[in-house]
Amino acid sequence: MKLVNTITRQEEEFVPLGDTVSMYVCGVTPYDENHIGHAMSYIVFDVLRRYLEYRGYRVRHVQNFTDIDDRIIARAARLGIDEAELAQRYIDRYFEDMRALNILPAHEYPRATQEIPEMIRMIEGLVEKGYAYVAPAQAESGHGDVYYRVKRKRDYGKLSRRNLEDMVAGARVEPGEGKENPMDFALWKSAKAGEPAWDSPWGPGRPGWHIECSAMSLKYLGEQIDIHGGGEDLIFPHHENEIAQTEAFTGKEPFVRYWLHNAWVRMGEEKMSKSLGNFVPVREAVRRWGADAVRLFVLTSHYRSPLTYSEEALDAAKRGAERLRTSLSGAPQVGAALAELDASPFRERFIEAMDRDLNTPQAVAALFDLAREINRARDENQALEEAQTTLRELADLLGLTLAKEEESLAATPFIQLLIELRKELRQAKRYDLADSIRSRLGELGVALEDTPQGTVWKRRD
Repeated sequence: MKLVNTITRQEEEFVPLGDTVSMYVCGVTPYDENHIGHAMSYIVFDVLRRYLEYRGYRVRHVQNFTDIDDRIIARAARLGIDEAELAQRYIDRYFEDMRALNILPAHEYPRATQEIPEMIRMIEGLVEKGYAYVAPAQAESGHGDVYYRVKRKRDYGKLSRRNLEDMVAGARVEPGEGKENPMDFALWKSAKAGEPAWDSPWGPGRPGWHIECSAMSLKYLGEQIDIHGGGEDLIFPHHENEIAQTEAFTGKEPFVRYWLHNAWVRMGEEKMSKSLGNFVPVREAVRRWGADAVRLFVLTSHYRSPLTYSEEALDAAKRGAERLRTSLSGAPQVGAALAELDASPFRERFIEAMDRDLNTPQAVAALFDLAREINRARDENQALEEAQTTLRELADLLGLTLAKEEESLAATPFIQLLIELRKELRQAKRYDLADSIRSRLGELGVALEDTPQGTVWKRRD
């Protein structure tokens, strides 16, 4: 299996550090709805995880929530609610949207506000090693902003392939920042009036954005990890700064063996973005086109290629999902089957495509070719069981359920409502009624699984 590593810009054979593949994916900042741009990233890394597990690897997948930042603070103030309440609202929404898209839950979902001690420990270590400093104007008091000293890391810029001198020439220091160098970045921000703050050796404040992911990946996955993923907009400065501070703190290189970045979803000529307000919410897309169509829309383009949103493309994906579903129904027309349709060439094409930097467009093409052969073989009275089983198996690797569209769209909100009711009953210690809901859903072919991130459901075959 080969992957294109962002740091080398080359296709490299995937060889993990140990028996378990460690994978960290940057998560959302929960202050607004999740949109198709988010869906693209999490579908891509969901498929990567599914395929790694199919290839025999064990995977430990960690994904964070940046549950405190300027946007959360500003929106919570505008709505007149607590920052934690706002973040929790959209974290809950995130889990609902990912379940609707058939995204496998990560093994851990650390939150920035719950990992402050780890971040402080890391910042202290960077200060001790001379990689970080308290803003000079504030240093005498020992309180204030803490910055990372980029000049100390000689290979700073190696992920984004930027030259530090060129970056400095185009940068400027804001009044009151107290940086030694315009490119130095904040590890700890001193508290502002009316904003959430935590105690630290540098006085009350909150962590900078970049230190969060370094501290969380270090805690949950170790000093060096196999895969770090996210959108290409995170290459600089976020991931560049993660490398700088993590390698400086641990003294081990590389921090990440394989950097993977998905391209943007575009609305016209612009990136789909919450900050720009030009987005289509996940729940609206699933309601209109179905989860399989949204996934096909994403996967028919290579993850490193920009994806342009259009209703026509999603309509086409919806029709494609229906073609795949249709091929799983029915049997040979009459009498004994003359032969068994051989699905192995399609499986081989699928695996070859996925082994080549997760080439999902070619993998999807293999699925559609197999579906077409199934329909042709049905007309010729060939046996279809093996081929249909293969189609289901390969579709599952792409996260496609191929459930009937009307069942998927109509049943999902009612199943989710029953899951919420069951949760309330369990909280009220009405376990008999909660168990009854689970049993009745099971009789209807819906299996519930309780996970640390909440209850997920799937249809039984």
